[in-house]
Amino acid sequence: MAADPDCLFCKIVAGELPATHVHEDERTIAFMDINPATRGHLLVIPREHSNDLFAIEPEDLAACTMAAQKLATDVRDRLGADGVNVLNCVGAVAWQTVFHFHLHVVPRYEGDPLRLPWSPAPGDRDEIAAAAKELAP
Repeated sequence: MAADPDCLFCKIVAGELPATHVHEDERTIAFMDINPATRGHLLVIPREHSNDLFAIEPEDLAACTMAAQKLATDVRDRLGADGVNVLNCVGAVAWQTVFHFHLHVVPRYEGDPLRLPWSPAPGDRDEIAAAAKELAP
């Protein structure tokens, strides 16, 4: 199993650093975020090191997504979350601070103070269509 000896999350996988684990399977580990945005904020990571979304193997990505779905259901059912944000950051400019692929599972509660920097507003329809055209197969 590939690991990066300097990666904090690889050290958690190896048991070299402590973490509060909430889920484990053959491909993934989930643990509580030590800088939580809300009560119950956790991280889902692959056991195998991948820097980010561009590098992760499809099987590990699928396993992380399935674990995030299970844990999102758990925070709803067990913590009483009213909603959940599942967030992945790719690159420093997009707020990635640990360069080992991970999904944030952030429980959301009615009236919680968390606000992401993005303020949704109607976009330019022509620009939206142009971007869609560039992305289409």
